Amino acid sequence: MKSKYKYVVIVLAVISLGCAGFSYKRNMPTPMESALGYITTPIQSIGINIIEKLGSLADYFKDKTELGNEKEKLREELLIARAEINRLKLIEDENTQLESLLEIQDIYSDYPTTGARVIAKDPGNWFSTFLIDKGTDHGLKKNMAVMTADGLVGKISECGYNYSKVVSIIDNTDAVSAQSVRTNSIGYVTADLSEEAQCKMQYSDNASDILAGDEIVTSHISEIYPPGISIGHVKRLTSDDKTSMKYAIIEPSVDFSKLDYVLVITKEPGYEFIEAETESGDK
Repeated sequence: MKSKYKYVVIVLAVISLGCAGFSYKRNMPTPMESALGYITTPIQSIGINIIEKLGSLADYFKDKTELGNEKEKLREELLIARAEINRLKLIEDENTQLESLLEIQDIYSDYPTTGARVIAKDPGNWFSTFLIDKGTDHGLKKNMAVMTADGLVGKISECGYNYSKVVSIIDNTDAVSAQSVRTNSIGYVTADLSEEAQCKMQYSDNASDILAGDEIVTSHISEIYPPGISIGHVKRLTSDDKTSMKYAIIEPSVDFSKLDYVLVITKEPGYEFIEAETESGDK
């Protein structure tokens, strides 16, 4: 279409030049020339306007294409910047966790420990079982306790040469001897199958003074876990309608939706006999 208009304008221009040459050195155009100029002048103006508009339209699309390219470039730079921010945030989070592990290593300085990184977990939202990047080559063995700066995670259930599998306290395959910090009431903590990532503590009637908000820690009679490691806090109290057994529903201290680094207590599992006095004075 653009080429067609261009040819029309060229023809009209040639006619106009011919008329101009014909009237050279004359004072007045002939009637025929006047009539022809009357017809061709508007057509020439229309042709020129069409060409100008076509040129403007081409410039418009050119500018739009350049703007699109610039927009795409800015989008790519934004994605790169976001990826870098996320990478730096992950590094910061990892550094924070590593610093926390160093702090609890100081707290449990009486026990040999080693840090490990989580490398895989079972499908699902929670770290009920997962793998760490250390095994027998680092002296790790089955039943060694695993924790974070926030509290108890669980224990090693099996070891390979360069990896270990950890089963956490929100998995229903184990029970942890525990006690209330406020009352020293003893009980056993297991996974609460009615709620994901929750635990429950079974206790007897003489420990009925356990209250919501009480902190629950590993007890001194545990075969595997050192005493005093935070397990969680009591959310509410409940009981089994069939057995009348009392339970405390516990919110774990550890966030089991995200675990990157853990600390393994490499002390050989086994009972520790601690001398204590009963209310009657017996040892």
